[in-house]
Amino acid sequence: MIEKLSNILIFLLVAYLGFGLLLYLMQRHFLYFPTQAIQHHYRQLSFNTDGESIKVTVLNTGKERAIIYFGGNGETVDNNAAIFSATFTDHTVYLVNYRGYGGSTGQPGEQGFYSDAQFIFDEIKPEYTDISVIGRSLGSGVATFLASKREVNKLILITPFDSIQNVAQAIYRIYPIAFMLKDKYESLGRVASIKAKTLVMIAEKDTIIKVKHSMRLVNAFPASQITWHILSNENHNSISYNEKYYTLLKQFLSNTSH
Repeated sequence: MIEKLSNILIFLLVAYLGFGLLLYLMQRHFLYFPTQAIQHHYRQLSFNTDGESIKVTVLNTGKERAIIYFGGNGETVDNNAAIFSATFTDHTVYLVNYRGYGGSTGQPGEQGFYSDAQFIFDEIKPEYTDISVIGRSLGSGVATFLASKREVNKLILITPFDSIQNVAQAIYRIYPIAFMLKDKYESLGRVASIKAKTLVMIAEKDTIIKVKHSMRLVNAFPASQITWHILSNENHNSISYNEKYYTLLKQFLSNTSH
């Protein structure tokens, strides 16, 4: 009986360590889902930084104000071109293809994304009176970083998280995620450094970034700085099909108050 119990414990320990090792080695494959470049007729720029070429699609050129958009971990951002162009008519819009995404060179990773975001912002800043930033899902982590480091006019976070570390820990409860995770995207810890007026949109039935993770981030902002909405009956992907989605985006960005 003791020998049988011992064998079971050894099996469980090996399984635990084996899956933990798999999680550690494959974590960026679980986090990032690079998309291929698609053909379109919109203007595209290449920002060359850190030896990489970052492809950015530009909409509505020649405006006085700008928006930089950071998408989700498996999002083809250029698919937003037509509706963003029609919605944000008062802004020039920059759709950022992350490293490894949409024809950009390099490998996906938190520090590389942050470096590219700052570089793109600094490169275009002289052309505009102000720049607002939109981040969706994974992109909310890039957006909060940029807003904590640069003077952003408006910040919009769609299905955001408090941190990727907290999201992962809630899924893999038996593992010490804080010690295993390479890319943590600690948005919650950056709130104090963000001065921009902020809009947050949350999907009520989001099973990828659960509402509690979004609300932890919302609750960290001063009430006077933030506006937030939970869109009923929507999930992580369907939120952008809700009729209120683009109305809320446009209203928030059109409001010139600070």
